[in-house]
Amino acid sequence: MQQSNGSRPRPIPRVTVIGAGNVGSVVAKHLLDAHLADVVLVDVVEGRPQGIALDLSESGALVGYTRSILGTNDYDDTADSDLIVVTAGLPRKPGMSRDDLTQVNGRIVMQTVRAAIARSPDAILIVVTNPLDVMTELAWRVSGLPCDRVMGMAGVLDTARFRSFVAQELRVPVADVSALVLGGHGDLMVPLPNFATVGGVPLLHLMPEAVVQRLVARTRNGGAEVVELLKTGGAYYAPGAAVFQMVAAILQDQHRILPVSAYLRGEYDLKGLYLGVPCRLGKGGIEQVIEVGLTAAQRSALHQSAAAVRATRDRAMDALLHKPPLPV
Repeated sequence: MQQSNGSRPRPIPRVTVIGAGNVGSVVAKHLLDAHLADVVLVDVVEGRPQGIALDLSESGALVGYTRSILGTNDYDDTADSDLIVVTAGLPRKPGMSRDDLTQVNGRIVMQTVRAAIARSPDAILIVVTNPLDVMTELAWRVSGLPCDRVMGMAGVLDTARFRSFVAQELRVPVADVSALVLGGHGDLMVPLPNFATVGGVPLLHLMPEAVVQRLVARTRNGGAEVVELLKTGGAYYAPGAAVFQMVAAILQDQHRILPVSAYLRGEYDLKGLYLGVPCRLGKGGIEQVIEVGLTAAQRSALHQSAAAVRATRDRAMDALLHKPPLPV
């Protein structure tokens, strides 16, 4: 818990959400619905965070919020936050390469993280901005925080999509489905069907391999499927809920095991980059990176995903920070 004015603990946690777009707004609403924390919603667009905060505050009169929300354009209002969620950034547009997106969003992440951490040096960072794994490492490097207090939200979302597709296919409650997705947040993510169960029954006992692989492919394309249907934007309800699950695990010290983008220091024979792996989350951030037994094919796929993340990361660090990645 953060200290207030250098004296006594503040009893109510404070969460800053950077970016008052759809994802940030959904995160703020989940936090208020759960009475989990006071929320500061910050954005560069004048009036937008204030308007969303006012709307949510007024809805609180109807649903009984016990926590407050403040919309602002001033980072001074975010001071002493316990947790900072970075959703600010632009979506990939037609004709824009992944490197183009990395440069644009990289500058946004650098600016926002530096401003927020200067006012909340003891906070934990959760990064949502894409390309996720690269932006998470960039946020860690400019924040100066220990790597265990900086993580990215991707695996929770990708796993939720896999679970949803399995539940729809089998016509079972999604709460009965357990699954795990590793790797970078992109086309080379690594769903693990042999770790998936439905009511404790292995998934591979319930559907043919061909159907499982179809659901794996759909999971990898989950974000793009939503974009194609919406035509004017991307997903935000599921990403917002995924962020909330991570925030709750940290603020409530739940010690939950969730797949997040974490800095690897030799786990899975990978070192010196952020990548999606199962981790135990608690009040200190990432308490433990958990290694699970992978088949040779899965380990190869995970390393392929890591290589793609590393290549994008190397170009980004050279262009944005004008220096190579940290030595491993």
